[in-house]
Amino acid sequence: MRWDHLRLAGEDAGAGLPLVERGAVARTVDTPGFRGMTFYEVRAKSVINRVPAASRVPFEWTVNPYRGCSHACVYCFARKTHEYLDLDSGADFDSRIVVKVNAAERLRAELAAPRWRGGHIAMGTNVDCYQRAEGRYRLMPGILEALAGAANPFSILTKGALILRDLPLLVEAAGRTQVGVAVSVGFLEEDLWRLAEPGTPAPRRRLEVCAALNEAGVGCGVLMGPVLPFLGDSPAQLEAAVRRIAEAGATWVSAIPLHLRPGAREWFLAWLREHHPRLVPAYARLYGGRAYAPRSYQERITAQVRELAARYGLDRSPPPAAHRPVPPPPGDGAQQLSLL
Repeated sequence: MRWDHLRLAGEDAGAGLPLVERGAVARTVDTPGFRGMTFYEVRAKSVINRVPAASRVPFEWTVNPYRGCSHACVYCFARKTHEYLDLDSGADFDSRIVVKVNAAERLRAELAAPRWRGGHIAMGTNVDCYQRAEGRYRLMPGILEALAGAANPFSILTKGALILRDLPLLVEAAGRTQVGVAVSVGFLEEDLWRLAEPGTPAPRRRLEVCAALNEAGVGCGVLMGPVLPFLGDSPAQLEAAVRRIAEAGATWVSAIPLHLRPGAREWFLAWLREHHPRLVPAYARLYGGRAYAPRSYQERITAQVRELAARYGLDRSPPPAAHRPVPPPPGDGAQQLSLL
């Protein structure tokens, strides 16, 4: 792999990226898997981030070793956060990735600090910690070793098959503390996957990851997130998904219908106009100017998935909320930034 190095120069180092430290290093790669991408290597001052109570999520602390995500999911709720770097929430989010190269080092220090009380840490809440960049930077092994060494409970939500690289570390951690893992599979259709989640492993591969984790003794559930209205929400599609999830040995399943916050909304609707123009009026009626579909729609989808889970033997009690990773609900910019 050949990397071209560009140190951001002189007094303007980090210019245009106000939240990236001066002296950051930008790297571009000319191999097929990374072509067109830029990685901004930074040294974070801290990596354990506190989630504001107003965010109403079932966890208080997060670690996000990356910002931006090469999975390029058109609906990703985290897209707006790239605008805080003076980058756009569309193509820049997919291709200009901030890498906290000292994440494991900082995490070990923060876990050992007297003020740390051992709270649950959620990962994968903003962008995927097992996106393609992780294959190059290998930040997660050090992060998992730090968490296991401190016996600190944690959870991971991912679409990345790369998590299996770290299976021995996850098994070791699960022997020392509470570990929650979930893969995200909102739909099974490969044609939809190729268009909506172009940088991710195929849905069937993610379910293989779920099976492998459970076979190794690391309990793994499935977040059906998001369920895409009019594209992946028919009764037949939901049943097929839950049946395959049960066959993969998932410990639990939960559904979250699509939400369209600013940043993600504009990018997703542009994608919809290009690939499914006939659905544009239907989305306008369902969402209007809101980020969320009506409560009646959300309740219908989640109720259908609960009933299917019971039918296919997935009505076992899920782990405590703090160990069952979910994306955060809508919030203002300050709240979103705090999740980074």
